[in-house]
Amino acid sequence: MLTAVTSPTARIRRIAHLDMDAFFASVELLRYPQLKGLPVVIGGGRRREDDMFARLRETYPEREWTGEDLAHIPIEFFPLLEHYVGRGVATTATYAARQFGVGSAMGLMKAAKLCPQAILLPVDFDEVRRISRLFKHTIREIAPVMEDRGVDEVYIDFTDVPGGQREGGRVLARLIQKSIFQATGLTCSLGVAPNKLIAKMASEFQKPNGISIVHMDDLQTLIWPLPCRKINGVGPKADAKLHGHGIHTIGDLAQRERPWLVEHFGKSYGAWLHEVSWGRDERAVQTESEPVSMSRETTFDRDLHAVRDRAELGAIFTQLCEQVADDLQRKGYVGKTIGVKLRYDNFQIVTRDSTIAHFTSDATSIRRHAGLCLKRVDLTRRIRLLGVRVGSLAKLGEVPPEPERPPEPAQLF
Repeated sequence: MLTAVTSPTARIRRIAHLDMDAFFASVELLRYPQLKGLPVVIGGGRRREDDMFARLRETYPEREWTGEDLAHIPIEFFPLLEHYVGRGVATTATYAARQFGVGSAMGLMKAAKLCPQAILLPVDFDEVRRISRLFKHTIREIAPVMEDRGVDEVYIDFTDVPGGQREGGRVLARLIQKSIFQATGLTCSLGVAPNKLIAKMASEFQKPNGISIVHMDDLQTLIWPLPCRKINGVGPKADAKLHGHGIHTIGDLAQRERPWLVEHFGKSYGAWLHEVSWGRDERAVQTESEPVSMSRETTFDRDLHAVRDRAELGAIFTQLCEQVADDLQRKGYVGKTIGVKLRYDNFQIVTRDSTIAHFTSDATSIRRHAGLCLKRVDLTRRIRLLGVRVGSLAKLGEVPPEPERPPEPAQLF
């Protein structure tokens, strides 16, 4: 008698995209839990928060108002968005504020018209980075094949992780959600799908604190009805061109033949559009992704002039160089292409950079060479944004150290 031998069930590729829910705002709500459920916008400078503490000390002179007292600050002391005047933009907003149309990268003055009653708080970048590292460490303890895609999102390969196949990946997704909440007090949303392309779209289906499971059989019902703009890689210009051809949804796109797409959108991009419309994406989850560059920039509350505001601009410029140097040193990188970015009062953006003979992560060196780049831009116009960038990066220790002794250039500001 022959006994049938059952082979193990073949593992189906399962990739998750995890996105922290309103991350920058949620980090602030950990410090100010009394604001939960209220419209809160994150952006602008720290001066308004400093003014809040000044008013608190004036009203309650007997109290110290340390970090342990933040949860007890009366709501009426928080700065309101309706009082904001400046050029800042919203980093993010709570879901209560988003219901009024406030979104990321929106000018704060515009946001104030949509939701004047929202509370305005600045970003605490140090705390954001700390919690970002914490939630990513929590994920790696469970599912080690993880691709870092920024401060608040990652891709995770569920395929060979225990629980990664059960219920299409829902079991493992629940475990990760629960573990992140226990470690940070924050929620996240996950989309689990056959590849990164669909997983990223799926992670938005049930925000906040949701889990969405998509299989290839769900392509026509869940993916095709979505607008083409939901495809990561279809920008505003491509979307407008698609609309011009009567293509509005991913399903519309899938009905166009590959040769037609190649003819109208180019050989590479047209072929890619055809593939993604049918949900095809073979990209692997990359556990190591080397940054191309590191930069810091700031938008001023008021336009500044290189002559009349020289001292203020000089201090900001030095701080940006020091912040970039700190980022490089903390992450173990050095770079040799140093550049600046300016946005003038008419919103025109200019950039200048230069490649030096040696790698560096030294703040003084970065400021010196960035200062030379400033000599090549028009400084007679008012400036609303200033940025410093270091590119052509390499890991510290992988390049030979080289002494740097160039002559000191004249300071511009």
